[in-house]
This record gives sequence, C-alpha cells and structure tokens, in this order.
Amino acid sequence: MGIGELDREAHVAEGTGAVAPRTLAEALRARGDEGLAALLRARPDLLNPVPNDLTQLATRAGTRGSVVRALERLDRFALQTAEALAVAPDPAPYSVLLALLTGDEGDPVIGAALPGAVALLREQALVWGEDDRLRLVRTARELLSPSPQHPSPTGLGPTVAEATSGMSPGRVQEIIAAVGLAATHDPVSAVAALTGLFTDRARMSAFLDGAPPEALAVLDRLVWGPPYGEVTANPAPPVRWLRDRGLLLPVSARTMVLPREVALHLRGGRAHRMPEPVAPEVGVLRDHRPQVVDSAAAGQAYTALATVEELLKSWDEGGPQVLRAGGLSVRDLRRTAAALDVTEEVAAFWLELCHGAGLLASDGEADERYAPTPAYDDWLDLPPAERWARLVTPWLASTRTPGLVGGQDAKGRALSALGPDLDRAAAPEVRHRVLGLLATLPPGAAADPETLFARLRWERPLRGGGAPGPAAPGAEGTGSGPGLPDDLRSRLARWALAEAELLGLTGRGALSAPARALLNLPLAEAASPADEGGGVEESVAAERAATLLAPLLPEAVDHVLLQADLTAVAPGPLRRPLADALAVLADVESKGGATVYRFTPGSVRRALDSGLTASGLHDFLAAHSRTPVPQPLAYLVDDVARRHGHLRVGAASAYVRCDDDTVLGEILADRRSAVLGLRRLAPTVLAAQADPAALLDGLRAMGYAPAAESAEGDVLVTRADAYRTPARTAPVPVPDGPPAPDATLLGAAVKAIRAGDRAATAVRREPAAPAPAGSLPRTSSAETLATVQAAAMTGSAVWIGYVNADGAASQRVIAPVRVEGGFVTGYDHTADEMRTYPLHRITGVAELADDQV
Repeated sequence: MGIGELDREAHVAEGTGAVAPRTLAEALRARGDEGLAALLRARPDLLNPVPNDLTQLATRAGTRGSVVRALERLDRFALQTAEALAVAPDPAPYSVLLALLTGDEGDPVIGAALPGAVALLREQALVWGEDDRLRLVRTARELLSPSPQHPSPTGLGPTVAEATSGMSPGRVQEIIAAVGLAATHDPVSAVAALTGLFTDRARMSAFLDGAPPEALAVLDRLVWGPPYGEVTANPAPPVRWLRDRGLLLPVSARTMVLPREVALHLRGGRAHRMPEPVAPEVGVLRDHRPQVVDSAAAGQAYTALATVEELLKSWDEGGPQVLRAGGLSVRDLRRTAAALDVTEEVAAFWLELCHGAGLLASDGEADERYAPTPAYDDWLDLPPAERWARLVTPWLASTRTPGLVGGQDAKGRALSALGPDLDRAAAPEVRHRVLGLLATLPPGAAADPETLFARLRWERPLRGGGAPGPAAPGAEGTGSGPGLPDDLRSRLARWALAEAELLGLTGRGALSAPARALLNLPLAEAASPADEGGGVEESVAAERAATLLAPLLPEAVDHVLLQADLTAVAPGPLRRPLADALAVLADVESKGGATVYRFTPGSVRRALDSGLTASGLHDFLAAHSRTPVPQPLAYLVDDVARRHGHLRVGAASAYVRCDDDTVLGEILADRRSAVLGLRRLAPTVLAAQADPAALLDGLRAMGYAPAAESAEGDVLVTRADAYRTPARTAPVPVPDGPPAPDATLLGAAVKAIRAGDRAATAVRREPAAPAPAGSLPRTSSAETLATVQAAAMTGSAVWIGYVNADGAASQRVIAPVRVEGGFVTGYDHTADEMRTYPLHRITGVAELADDQV
C-alpha cells in the first residue's frame, strides 16, 4: 500500500465527508477494526489490560508514559512532523503543517513524504482530526511544545501572545506605537495586531528592511535556537532597538526571547532547519565476492567455537569466585583475557555469550564459583554448525550488554562481567536492525559504518537519549555531524557490528548466507521456494543457518603428526574424543590453522593421574599418529610412568609412603621440603603438616612424581572434567515493554473493545426518574425480574447494572434467553459470549430505546 493510499484510508476511517470528530475517542470510534488493530499493534502497552471501551482506550493512549513510548518509536521525519504540529495553531490545517515543513519556497520531496507521516501519526493515535483540523494529542503537545524549561526540538520560542501574557497594557501599547501600528483600546487587540504584522510576509520584510544591521545580526544568532538570550541592565543599542519593537520580548529581568512568529519569518516559514523526509541510504564501504564473505565468516565461526571450548575447559575444575555483589572481579577478567589472548572487552563478550547460552553459571555453593553447566557437555556432543547456532540464537535475543563492562552505573558503581545491571532492553532490537540493514546491501557488500549509524539515528532519534525534554535528541543538529554521538543506541550498534564479526555472522563486514537464514531473510541464491526466509520459526531458521554453515567449516580429523621435538601437529580440528584425550596428554603450544601440542613430564603425569597406563599411552599415540612415534616421546612416557606412583600421598593431615626408604631419606634431607613439615613415622612413611594437595604440589616442584591415594590405599584417579554446576537455565532477556500482540489477541481485543463501547454508548429509554449521568440503572427486584423475563420472551436486549463478587460495578448490554432459579442466562454483547448472572447482583435494568446491538 502506498503513502497516498495510507493517507486516504486514514481519512475514510475518520469519517471524511461526515461529522468531524470532536474527541480522540470519536475519531477512534470512526475507525474500522483494521485501524484499531493497527493502533494496538503499534502501541502494545495499550492492551495491558484490554480497555473496556473506546473512551478508555483514548484516555490510555493520551497518558504520558504511553505517549513517550510512542514518540520514541517514531522515525525522524514523523517526529519532525509531530514537532511542527506542536508549534502550529491547535487545530492546524494540513496546509499550515505543510508550510511549516517546506517553508515559503516549498519542497516536493517533503510534500510527497508528509501524507505518510501524518497517516503514521494518525494510526498511532498521536494525531487525530480531518485535514482541515489536525490535532496533536494534548500530552504530545505538552512534551514537544516550547517552554523555558523544555526547549522545543525545533528551536522556536513562545508566540507573541504567550510572551506578552504578563506584560503591562501600557508597555504593549508602546511596542504597537514603535512598530507604526495604530493604538488599540485593549491589550488583546494590540497583541493581535502585533502578531498580524509579524506573520505578514510582505509587511514584515518591509519593516525589517529599516532595521540596523547590528540588530539583524542579533536576530541571526537566535533564529535557529535556542531563542533565549541574556542581557545586561543597560543593553546595547541593537538589543534596545529590538526590545522596543517587540522583536525581542522579556522573559525575566535579564532574559529575552525571540517570538515564534519572528523566527518563522526569518526562517522562511520553516519549523526545522534540516527536515529529513527520506531515510539516509546505507553506503557500501567495499565489495567482496559472496564466497569470500562466507568463507571468512565460517573461519571466524570456527574460531568462536574454539574460543568458547578453550574458555570453559579452563574452568572445568571450577572457575573464579563470584563477587559478593555478583559478577567477576577485574583481576579474574584480566586473567581470562590473558589466557584467551584477547582484550578484556572481548573476554567479557565471550563470558557473557557462554552465560547467555546457558553454558556457564555459578554453582550456588557457599563458596560460590563459576563453572560450566551440564548443558555444556550436551553442547559439546553436537556437530560444530549446530553448536554455532546454539550460540548465535540466544545472542540475538539477549539483553545482556558486555560492552558496558568496565563502566559505571547510575550510582557510580563499577559494572562487572557476569554481574547485574548489564541488561539493556534495546539491545536485541538494535542487533536485529543492524543485521537487517546489512541485509539490504547486495551480497558481499560491507556497509560504511557511519552511514549505517546515521540510518539508525534517523529511524529512532529519541531512543538513544530518552524522552523529550531539555536538549532532546531530535533537536536540530543532534547526531547529524560527522562524529557519532555517544548515546546508548549508537554504542549498541557499534558493539553489534563487532560482536557479529566475532561470531561469524559477518565476514569482512558483509552479512553471510548463514546469518541471512538465521534472520529469516531470503537468500541470495535460493534453491527452491522452501529456502526463502520469512515467517519460519526461530528453531527452523537456526537449523537452516547451521545447514548452510556446515559445508563451510573445516572437517574434523582423527590423527596428528608426532614430531621428534616432543610436539604433535593437528592438521585441522580434531574429533571430539581425540581432542579431549590429547588435551590431557599434552599442552597447547600454539593455535591457528594447525594446532601444535607439546608433551612435557607434567602433561604425561596428568594423563597417568587420570587413570591411563604407560602401555595405554603408547597404544593411543601409535593409533592416532600418521607418523611413527618418535623415540624421545616414547622415552618420556616410560620415564614418567616408571616414577609415577612410586611415592604415595594420603591424608593424615597428609602422609608420604614409599617402599624405598632411601627416597624418603632424600626428601627429608632436601631443604626445599622444610615448608612441608615432614617427619618420619616409619622406614617407609613420612607425615606432613601440609594438606595432601599442597604436599603433592611441593613434591612435584622438587622433581618427584607422587600419586595421590584414597583412604583405602588405592591410587586416586582425578579427572579434569569432573566439576559441573547443578542444572541451570539460560538468563531470560529483559523485555522492552509489552510483547507485540499476535493476530488472535488483536482480534479478540478489538472485538471486546467494540462490544464494551456498544454497551457504553447504547441509547436507553429515559426512566421515570432520570438517574445521574454515568450511574448504574436502579430498579426493584420485582421490576428487574419482570423486565428480563419480558426481554427473554421477545428476544430483545436490555441494559443492566451488575456488581460482581469483588464489589466491582459494571454496565452491560445482554439479550436474555432463559430466566430461572434466580439466574438470568443470555448473550452478553459486552463480553461477546453467553453468560449467566445472579439476579440479586443486578442493580437494575433498563430497556434500550431501539435495538442498538
């Protein structure tokens, strides 16, 4: 539907050619069901709870909170249209509004865009009335009109009538005389004459032709706002000239203001310096082949999976402690960043990503720590493409904002990773919109970030800076300069671009094919109609994205290349069992296209501690190496295995036992063992004051290879992946207002509002003693029974007053079908369903003048 069609539809819906609506409720009453549904869809806060009738809907649509939310969701031109109406007469003809936006010279682009903006404001019930009487709802006018406390985004000041409201009649007559107008008999006609001069283009131009150049320079500084200026007790001659002729009017003893009519004349009739009727285009920074983009994105997606695995594997035995106020300490964040070889900002992103996907949580113990969740083990069992989809899907919907980490909240407290106060409700909307704008470019095209941010600012000029008020976003020049404003929405957009690149949703700045599938967007080269996006469920979209990504990821290999320098080279990503086993047996030395592992005495001992044997290690290496097992590596395994378990450590507080008393003597003689508090209990047993863990670490630091043993004397097998938190659910996003209603809810709501409005506006027969306006009908029990019985026999509808068990009173229109046992059953037109009412709770009944239902 085009802009003109939308405008015509709005005119028809509001009764063009019929009686003009006098209130917003009447304008809504003239709409069709589609018009009401469009209003409720655009402003879902009006549905909580469902209004009883259209009068209540209109009242709720005019509340300050609801109007502010509606204004925040307007694009820049629709907002500029509302701002122009706020400084126009109330009501304003369409021609006056058009003149305020186009100026004296006119602008065909603005003229073509204005009907759509007016139709949008009408649809959202911010503007009502026909074209000859356009009215901005009162609350929106109060928010957007100029005042000393809340300057108008247009930069205009008060009208002449408003600025002279407290001025003495004599002073008004002095101004009239100074501008060459005839004296009047009262201040009202004098102000009207002065206003007529300032709004007459020809007379005003002739009058200003005689103004001193210095006075015109003063006006030039105030014309585009702010319109207020301070003056001294003895102002300069140019200011006195302007003051004496009413071109500057006093607000206080030291403040003057430029009247609105004068400013509009100097502006050529325009309310805005730079109207923006058309959304700025998103520019292309560079072009790539789509295959290159997809390959780069897939490579980054694989890196993201590897980073998440590395992070959570390092916390397999329990991660850092949780701060008392919640979150991760700065020191632990720095350690995590160093371990991942990334910046602290990027480390915070990976932590929040794992937390948002439900893979990382606190264990809830008294000494609370972070650790992987059981869902992490399930995630590891998935194919790589599905693991990627399990990460990016919650990221799109998450309100957690890791970019805020390191900043401060409103009370000056530091914001920590995984801590509270990181939720920002606008984050999901901004992420979806950033990726959606990237999707508007040709496949392989990377967007120019500055033009992308400019487009976002045009679409939601108020979202970054809050509600209308002092220096409200949307004022002239806000966000239009070459630099990017530091409002929250702009920062969210920058973070969304960087995070999308880290996750592999974009490659080289361009949107990848898997990302298009994830967003339910049509693919560049759809193989069949089933491949086209749009309308599919989130889980189906994630599956499509994973299917497109899978062929682009490197295939997992089941072998390594053992080197003579005690290293092993993995020529690609390793299959899960091999990767887990090798992570225990060797340490990662370098990562990249080919991961290099190094075997050390400590890593081999770690494998033996996990329950493996020397023969098992030899068999494992031989089975998974494409090269022969080097002799140095075989010697290393045998040497560590021969010494492993020769010493046994248990709890006394701790003890060491060994069949070779000579070894125990060497330990006692070593000065490094002094800190362990060792003493000989028997030829083959030493007791220690240190705990078993400290004793193990101390002996290993001295070059020994002790093994821990249980209370039964068996070797204690330790596994790195033993610790998991209890089952945890992923954090729930913080909603950005009420959710958008679906078609079923909209239909039911519109039907209920219509029914309630019919009941509230039904014409009733006048009773013998008229009741006060708005009160419930009052009749005796006998009269009530007789009336509803008669209505049941004739099939007519009646108006009743009803008080429920909670004491809440309401009025309803019902068509009784059965009256028995003290109850009346009938079709309730207000609720649009069959209902049964106790007769004793009906306050009274009245017949309708004629069938209104």
